[in-house]
Amino acid sequence: MARAAVATSDGINVNEHFGHAQFFRVYELGDDGYRLIEVRDAVAACQAGFTHDKTRFDRIIDLISDCDALFVQRIGQGAAAYLIEKNVRVFEVDAPVDALLKKVIADKLI
Repeated sequence: MARAAVATSDGINVNEHFGHAQFFRVYELGDDGYRLIEVRDAVAACQAGFTHDKTRFDRIIDLISDCDALFVQRIGQGAAAYLIEKNVRVFEVDAPVDALLKKVIADKLI
């Protein structure tokens, strides 16, 4: 079984910027579909909208360390490079969560 962390404020759409996300929903994915495991609280990685705090990036990496991929609506270049350097597979997506997770399962993306 694979796990995906999704930055969504409403559980319906991938609608959160990585640095502004207050929590991540973690889903377990299998051949028969997906299910929500839990909602994990996070401290937003960006402060005052533009200042990055790498210690907060590291906390988020730890928070989702059991996930195979992270899906966000937006992520800045610096944050994306940092996460990729730390072996986090991160994807920018603008889609409903249901459609995204079904596509990930169907195409075996993770």
